[in-house]
Amino acid sequence: MPAPLQNKKATLLTAALSLGVAALAQADTQVIHAGQLLAVPGKAPLSEQTVVITDGRITQVSAGYLDPAQIAGDATLVDLKDSFVLPGLMDMHVHLQGELGPHNDSEDLKMSSQLKQVKSEMYAMRTLMAGFTTVRDAGSSGQEMYALRDGINNGWIDGPRIIAAGGVGITGGHADVSGMKPDLMAMYTDESICDGPYDCRRATRNAIKYGADLIKITSTGGVLTDRATGTGQQMEADELTEVVRAAKRMGRKVASHAHQADGIIAALEAGVDSIEHGTYTDKKAIALFKKTGAYLVPTLLAGDTVAKMADNADFMSDAIKEKARRVGADMQGNFETAHKAGVKVAFGTDSGVSKHGINAQEAVLMHQAGMSEMAIIVSATVNAADLIDMSDSLGTLEVGKHADIIATNGSPLDNIEELLDVDFVMKGGKVFKQ
Repeated sequence: MPAPLQNKKATLLTAALSLGVAALAQADTQVIHAGQLLAVPGKAPLSEQTVVITDGRITQVSAGYLDPAQIAGDATLVDLKDSFVLPGLMDMHVHLQGELGPHNDSEDLKMSSQLKQVKSEMYAMRTLMAGFTTVRDAGSSGQEMYALRDGINNGWIDGPRIIAAGGVGITGGHADVSGMKPDLMAMYTDESICDGPYDCRRATRNAIKYGADLIKITSTGGVLTDRATGTGQQMEADELTEVVRAAKRMGRKVASHAHQADGIIAALEAGVDSIEHGTYTDKKAIALFKKTGAYLVPTLLAGDTVAKMADNADFMSDAIKEKARRVGADMQGNFETAHKAGVKVAFGTDSGVSKHGINAQEAVLMHQAGMSEMAIIVSATVNAADLIDMSDSLGTLEVGKHADIIATNGSPLDNIEELLDVDFVMKGGKVFKQ
């Protein structure tokens, strides 16, 4: 080989090695000393553990308190020796663009989409600071929510990791606009509304085209639809089947809002991946849950919230109040039956109906319904990660996974209300609360 060429190769090799060494030297390393560590929810917590994080990923979990200086010269120590450390929580049903209240309609008419986006970022941060590092937004104005999701993923703004749904619903159903005069309803109706199987196929593909991570359908009526149309099945079986088929052809899961048993059963028979609310889950529905492996996302907090509002607020119509009192009163007991029967549960609140940032109140209600502290935490970590197909990177604190980590002063395994006051929040290696 000619000498000039040899020298050139040697120079390139030296430069490459230097860049590699420089990259290692610049790696951001954090070392957490955890007094108690629930690394894998469902298994017993361990005492006096060290978690090593490099560039936002967990690279080591070891017994004892390792010396940060021996791991990396510039490693940062995070002292949580007096804390209970666990994976970041996940909420599988939020609506980050608003909160239920007396001024909803006027805000929608007066607020620009840009200002609404700023407000949704505020709600997102409240959620993150409450210890929820990943959420599934189950229905918002699409492009605004996709932009919030992408802005967070790109590191341009802060917030929880967002899995954003695109909605598909039928004319006059729960996903359609209500409570406005006809010309405004016509103005606000969009391409997500469909009728018949082939039109619903189109709406599903359209939602995916414009950025949906999953499809959210409404197989039954809803409490907050301002029409006296009940909470029973509304989407027909052929419409449900076509939505699920179209979504799965394009690699997307389907979540179905459903209250009454007929709509729950129809959605499960169509092949949905989760039922949201599931208020009147009966024996046949339970058998289908267990057969299909679908998750129940209970949203007990939403039921509790609207039931109380129906008695204490004057902005709800009579049609909404009637549904709110009935559904809110029935949710918790029926959830207890479904959980004890072995239905898989993924944590979800319907925040936006309730206030953002109080998501852990759902855990308290789940516990009151007979669910153990460990099972609740599993539902908000391991099960939630499985539902969104992110078990390889979320849900547990193991090597290779995102450093989404929270801590409480006491053990939530002894008192689930510890989750109401999360003291430490890290998402992707970045500390947001300490």
